[in-house]
Amino acid sequence: MVKPVDPFVLHACELLSGVGPCVAQRMFGGWGIAVDGMNIAIIAWDTLFLKTNAETEPHWLAAGARPFIYEAKGKPMKLHYHTPPDEALESPALMLPWARLALEAAVTARKPKKRATRGRRP
Repeated sequence: MVKPVDPFVLHACELLSGVGPCVAQRMFGGWGIAVDGMNIAIIAWDTLFLKTNAETEPHWLAAGARPFIYEAKGKPMKLHYHTPPDEALESPALMLPWARLALEAAVTARKPKKRATRGRRP
């Protein structure tokens, strides 16, 4: 485990600690933050992004969240991560509902997807 020395990474881990002990690791020039082995957040460009999915994304967008978008091969690419509301960056208590949504998205992503069953041939 890499111990974060970046003050913002330490702050983000403190903010997210309401859903469990956080582990921060270097990832693609930024940081990944995991709880129970599941990535719930990333830090890129000195910005915290929390994990989302199709079900939780409307909550994030209603709160004014910005999606994580990067450029690859000249095209914008969007990952299922969004910024929390600015006020959530002030305390673990204000971050808790957003951290729970991120953990929910991570748990859902971890569940095996159901395979389509094919009919049996006679």
